[in-house]
Amino acid sequence: MTWSVEIEGHFGELELCVAVHGRQTPTVIIGPNGAGKTTLLRMIAGAYRPASGRITIAGRTVFDSSSGVSLGPEDRRVGYVPQGFGLFPHLRVVDNVAFGLSMKPRRETVAKRREAARALLADLECAHIAERYPRRLSGGEQQRVALARALIVEPGLLLLDEPLATLDPSSRRKLRRFLARHLARHRPAIVVSHDVRDVEALGADVVVLEAGRVTQRGKVEELRREPATDFIAEFFNSDAHETATSVEPA
Repeated sequence: MTWSVEIEGHFGELELCVAVHGRQTPTVIIGPNGAGKTTLLRMIAGAYRPASGRITIAGRTVFDSSSGVSLGPEDRRVGYVPQGFGLFPHLRVVDNVAFGLSMKPRRETVAKRREAARALLADLECAHIAERYPRRLSGGEQQRVALARALIVEPGLLLLDEPLATLDPSSRRKLRRFLARHLARHRPAIVVSHDVRDVEALGADVVVLEAGRVTQRGKVEELRREPATDFIAEFFNSDAHETATSVEPA
């Protein structure tokens, strides 16, 4: 087991009570709007504090209410890509990617950080856009840059919140394949998605979150065959999936 989360907390009208764990393979979280998916990611990243519980990443405790452990976001070794990617518009791509290294306790020189950023961009097939500003990037390019910025800190866990939601269908198909390839290769990840094709492409374990509670967990085939709730049955409905696939090939 590479990460585990057991937390409780109130966030506005949402009462979140979740116990999940993951392995080296990606985990996808699905659920209706307002179920607590983004809130859960932000708690793991350290932006929100649960009322109680425990969070461990790569065998390291980053939050434990019983012992008073609560590491800050910069100390958790978590890579977080929010909805909309969160790139700095005033920085070139290479400096957006290198920014994460400036937050480490032992800081490298600017030249060293940029060298590391360029190497990672090349690995993600983005070396040609290193000198551009975010406004000159396509949605797919912005997504890759955001992923590079999250990966450069060598996180123990990667968090992706709706990474493909803002892309056009063509970019989404390409980036879906790209993510499946690179997540399998890099490190554990939690991905929030509303699209069954994203879930299938990642070959991930699926966690279903409804009203702040986990209602089912398993592989796509298991959830499609024996859905525990109406939401899960609708999400994995075979007729709807076939119709969608005929419009947008995977």
